[in-house]
Amino acid sequence: MLRYALKRFLSLLISLAVASLVIFMVIEVAPGDPASFMLGLNAQPETLAALRSELGLDQSRPERYLEWVGGMLRGDFGTSYTYRTPVTEMIGDRLWVSVPLALYALFLSVIVAFPAGIYAASRRGRAGDVGVMGATQLGVAVPNFWFAMILVLIFSINLRWFSAGGFVGWDKGLFAGLHALTLPAIALALPQAAILARVMRSALLDVLGEDFMRTARAKGLTARQALWRHGLRNALIPVLTIIGLQFSFLLAGSIIIEQVFYLPGLGRLVFQSISARDLIVVESVVMLLVFSVILVNFLVDLAYAAVDPRLRART
Repeated sequence: MLRYALKRFLSLLISLAVASLVIFMVIEVAPGDPASFMLGLNAQPETLAALRSELGLDQSRPERYLEWVGGMLRGDFGTSYTYRTPVTEMIGDRLWVSVPLALYALFLSVIVAFPAGIYAASRRGRAGDVGVMGATQLGVAVPNFWFAMILVLIFSINLRWFSAGGFVGWDKGLFAGLHALTLPAIALALPQAAILARVMRSALLDVLGEDFMRTARAKGLTARQALWRHGLRNALIPVLTIIGLQFSFLLAGSIIIEQVFYLPGLGRLVFQSISARDLIVVESVVMLLVFSVILVNFLVDLAYAAVDPRLRART
């Protein structure tokens, strides 16, 4: 297991190095100059040159890249061009919104998808299976931002159970914070639950057709007992993959939902930084999100090895 983990960790480091280079190159070649954006079109050349020097934009790209990577390794993401605030503080403030939102949405997705997928697999071809698959197809097809606006219309405007937007902060209490994140989490969880339920059903159906499941039934186990004792665990590998990818997506891909609900999260920070040409913030946040994706994949690989010892034997 240790050898397997070390190989996966080495792959993680290589992926991070390549990702940092790609992110820096892509963002740096984007049109527009942050200093010119901040000072306006009528800025004097001397003032523009002084600001570029202050921001470090007069350095060569390799120098800026090495300084940026070295700073990240020390935990220093630099200073925002626009807000003149350490990027680490800006990211830290918004992580307290984005991470709980992603975890909340993932929790809702799992508690809906697992029973739905298991129920559909246990009733293959029957009315229950058809109903679940139809509902999941609808869940995949409906855009989450449209569903978010419907939730606001029903539960915020008509019923007045939830606020239409904003975040009260965790200092108001856990319940108040979760209450403010409930509608955004539901909007994010709907398509993810639909996808996860379909994967769960498909994985279980593949396992139910295996020889060891027929052997378990021949030894006297009922269909339900065989499903819960042997089928579910062996069907978890593709499900774990989707759960890991879903968390990364929910953390990195909630820009539209955060805009709809005016949540001060990472997605909204990226959107605002792109609009303001705040390159250092965009680079740092995107790199952090990429790191979260790679780290989650690394943890999923370790979970694979824990669930299926055959993977460890191949290393």
